[in-house]
Amino acid sequence: AAMIRYAALLITLLGTWFIMQTYFDHRWKAISLRSWLGKQLPRHKCGNQKSCPQNHFAFKIISGAANVVGPYICFNDVVLMSSMKNNIGRGLNIALVNGTSGQLLKVGTFDMYSGDITELDTFLQGIKHGTIVLMASYDDAATKMTDKLRAQFMELGSSHVSKLGFRDNWVFLGAKGLKNKSPFEQHIKNDKNTNKYDGWPEVLEMQGCAPRKMD
Repeated sequence: AAMIRYAALLITLLGTWFIMQTYFDHRWKAISLRSWLGKQLPRHKCGNQKSCPQNHFAFKIISGAANVVGPYICFNDVVLMSSMKNNIGRGLNIALVNGTSGQLLKVGTFDMYSGDITELDTFLQGIKHGTIVLMASYDDAATKMTDKLRAQFMELGSSHVSKLGFRDNWVFLGAKGLKNKSPFEQHIKNDKNTNKYDGWPEVLEMQGCAPRKMD
């Protein structure tokens, strides 16, 4: 029995190491390459690849990596949610931002596997017109997703929430009062034939420039 426990612990540690290593590998390579070349590339807000035009906010949203590495949300060069800030959790991680000033209004985490979904329903209903909504999934975001909740996300501009399934990865930026579907959304299915991690798909990373709400 002791040998079985040791073997299970070893497998868990190796799995965690693999996820952490693959998750951060491309960032380490980029840093090492810049150091080797002796060049300092220009830094853009949120560490994005390019700067945003006037009256736009830079953003970056990264989904969780399996159930090991938490998600990350940056807006206008300010980290709103991350493991380092200790304000993320399993399920949906959502940040609300004033669409005109870019000021953070509220963040929330909602356990979509075993949590109380009435909390998410109340959170979504309380979003005011002109608010920018940034969302990142972690582990599982769909087990308790109801048709009513899906409809609320669709009102914010989502076109993928209707297809969201168990352990799918999903990142999204929308807004209350958006007239059209948001162009800022990525979704990848949990599929054992294509998953990067055992039981979970690969990480999603989305960056871009969200237009400021002009009154």
